[in-house]
Amino acid sequence: MAEDSQADILGKKIFFLHPSAVVQNEVAAELTQQEFEIYIIKNHDALKRVLKRYPDSIVFADIDERMNEKEWEAWIRGVMEDPAMAQIKIGVLSANDDENLRRKYINTVRVEAGYTVLKSDLSASIKYILEILKTADAKGRRKYIRAAIDNESITTINFPFNGTFVNGTIKDISVVGLSCSFTEDPGFAKNTLFQNVQVKLQSMLLKVECIIFGSRMDGLSKIYVVLFTQRIDPDVRTRIRKYIQQNLQTKMNAEMQ
Repeated sequence: MAEDSQADILGKKIFFLHPSAVVQNEVAAELTQQEFEIYIIKNHDALKRVLKRYPDSIVFADIDERMNEKEWEAWIRGVMEDPAMAQIKIGVLSANDDENLRRKYINTVRVEAGYTVLKSDLSASIKYILEILKTADAKGRRKYIRAAIDNESITTINFPFNGTFVNGTIKDISVVGLSCSFTEDPGFAKNTLFQNVQVKLQSMLLKVECIIFGSRMDGLSKIYVVLFTQRIDPDVRTRIRKYIQQNLQTKMNAEMQ
């Protein structure tokens, strides 16, 4: 039996190349809220280098932006014909519903992730892209996207405990929970419910209700695993997903330098 790839387990990276403002603010933002791993890329040469590191990725190229039609076709073909990027799936986005253009990309260039026509009402376009991502098994087996947080001093969690506050450092976060550590172990018991917990994600301050799910040792440090309860405000979930996308984007930007 073939071994599962990392993409089978963790899902695929989805790159929007040179997206228009509306694609970035509406299409990409909606897919982020649907727990897809989304990146906004504005450098097509750097993206080519990065795609070789992530050979299972999906790219949606907005061909109305930045390059002319010939340059776009050459860039897309260049990716598709490079053996190092043979697994990359490319889709085309355009407000142009010219049938000849669509036919060229679908039948001649043979892009695997469709030709999405962007109309003023984007809901149909988003629905079409969601179908493509589902077919491509873009989420893999993971349900929720997660950000590992590396030494970010302004990413903390504050528990009201025994009449005072215990301040922890967040290690990673998803929309269902997080893991954190403390300078001194507070000795939280499994299944303890906490209300009015403050989660600080850089400039964002969120209030959550959570339960201590368990703990594990990481070297000499005790890591607590915390789950948010079902009573979490939907707006808080939205903001957590937004933060995770920004966190992953920052790391990707660094990789592309």
